[in-house]
Amino acid sequence: MNKKRSEDASIREDTSSVATNSETALRDKVRKTRGVVWRSLLVPLLATVTAFAIGGLVIIATDESVYEAFQDGIGRGIVQVFIVIGRAYGTFFTGAFGNPAQIVEALFSGNAAQIRRAVYPITETLRISTPYIFAGLAVALGFQGGLFNIGAEGQYFVGGLVCVFAGYSITGLPQIIHLPLALLAGVAGGALWGAIPGYLKGKTGAHEVITTIMMNYIAYRLAEFMLDVGGPMARGDGRPVSPEIQLSAYLPQFFPNRVDLRVNAGIFLALGVAWVVWWLLYRTTVGYEIRTVGKNPDAARYAGISVPRVMVITMALSGALAGLSAATDILGVLHFMPNSFFSGYGFDAIALALLGNSHPAGVVLASLLFGAIGAGARNMQGMAHVPIDITSILQGLIIVFIAAPAIIRALYRMREPEEDEELALARG
Repeated sequence: MNKKRSEDASIREDTSSVATNSETALRDKVRKTRGVVWRSLLVPLLATVTAFAIGGLVIIATDESVYEAFQDGIGRGIVQVFIVIGRAYGTFFTGAFGNPAQIVEALFSGNAAQIRRAVYPITETLRISTPYIFAGLAVALGFQGGLFNIGAEGQYFVGGLVCVFAGYSITGLPQIIHLPLALLAGVAGGALWGAIPGYLKGKTGAHEVITTIMMNYIAYRLAEFMLDVGGPMARGDGRPVSPEIQLSAYLPQFFPNRVDLRVNAGIFLALGVAWVVWWLLYRTTVGYEIRTVGKNPDAARYAGISVPRVMVITMALSGALAGLSAATDILGVLHFMPNSFFSGYGFDAIALALLGNSHPAGVVLASLLFGAIGAGARNMQGMAHVPIDITSILQGLIIVFIAAPAIIRALYRMREPEEDEELALARG
């Protein structure tokens, strides 16, 4: 009897020890994961802060009032430096996010016009961010598959052409059918344009950077031919623009009948698509194949994965996302397609994918940042008289620091990430 009790006690002790060790291991894993996530976010955050700091130096160096103040004395000059920086970045942040005090006051007042004025900056940030999210996801998906998609701009053009054609040529349909049809048309146009360089890469080895750049030029000239005065898709009133889309193809607006508040349901669509891309990459067989080919095509081929097929799928999906970017721009904001439909989204998307570490959540955050920079720069130019080119400088500096993280780590004396941390981050 005593022997049995002793054995039972020993088993309970061993079980308790195993449970304790498991809990300790779990806590250590959670702590390590949090550390990896924090360090992965810290580099982009510090890159952004550093870019704004250097941008502040550029603002100071280009402001004549600073030089005039220094002529009156060093103290006066230093005060003017803080005034200039405070005014510039103050108007920048209110232009991107609004004035918190004014927003609270407007909400409590219940005055619709006052509320619209107060939330306008936020709506512009979201409106600018929406196509950025789609375009950034397009390039990020290509990166995950080991493909450098420089052709997002051309895919944006072709997706826009197909989308606007579906938007104005199809009549008599209810919105519940016409709107999804127009969106899918943009997706199909972009996917087709992206699949071509994917096929060339998979079958002939033609480098996707060269083919996508060439496809961009073809897309530009195609849009110019289709929309120029007298072209097949021209409106016919002497202007090089397409006809307006049908009302049934409009994306729902947050503020209907307000031309100054252009934020629409596209932002929710963008967030939903970002989740779908994450699910595709990290929870499906296709996503696993895309990431495997991106990491090591030879190993993927040895494992039985058809590398050419995956390349075509990756580029088609990437092009579809770029086409969706154009579709939300046309159906939600412009409602027609101009001949000068040069957006720059396709090229900025490369920076967004780098800034977001090619992860859907990172791309969303990076897109919101670029949307805020775009909205804030306009206010900074109008209110503080700072050249809007400062926006390009900020974006360029952020890209430089993100593309060369060793600069940030050296500047702030951060340690290099360990190999297992990089693998954990890559797995999402």
